[in-house]
Amino acid sequence: MRHARAGKKLGRDSAHRKALYSNLAGALIEHGRIKTTVTKAKAVKPLAEQMITLGRRGDLHARRQATAFLRSRDVVHKLFDEVAPLFKDRPGGYTRIVKIGPRPGDAAEMAYLELVDEEFVAKEREARTPEPVAETAETAAPEASEIHLPETEPTEDPVPEEEPEPESGDGAEQGADGGDDPAADDEVQ
Repeated sequence: MRHARAGKKLGRDSAHRKALYSNLAGALIEHGRIKTTVTKAKAVKPLAEQMITLGRRGDLHARRQATAFLRSRDVVHKLFDEVAPLFKDRPGGYTRIVKIGPRPGDAAEMAYLELVDEEFVAKEREARTPEPVAETAETAAPEASEIHLPETEPTEDPVPEEEPEPESGDGAEQGADGGDDPAADDEVQ
């Protein structure tokens, strides 16, 4: 049983997997967007967001923790000075995964793991009182007083009317339907 054993192994031993996560998170911080498989993106996303949270803290201990994971002073410097200030008001959710389809070689599902770039606007929660939804003209159901049914007069023949066939005796005119009616052909002859 795999109780309390979260995370993917990705076909690597623990040291290789740790190096992979470090390199992917560092590339994401350095470039802002990386192209990788969906499984790797899902695995590295929480780690990259944790690094951005360390960058938001900004103290010396957080810088040392980020350096221990990312192993590059240049990436840590960019994280603390450029990337983290962009997310100072955002309470999480710094990255997104955008699926882009299968890779041509082995059909592995590919995705972009990218930093969220739009500005976060905090909204206050509203009370849970349901308000009546304003209906538009297209979606509103007509009321009984608005329904206009066509007034029908009683007719003698309930069959829809067709164009009358010409009763002339010349053979030049064959009717509106092209002369496929055998009864009309008998009359013409």
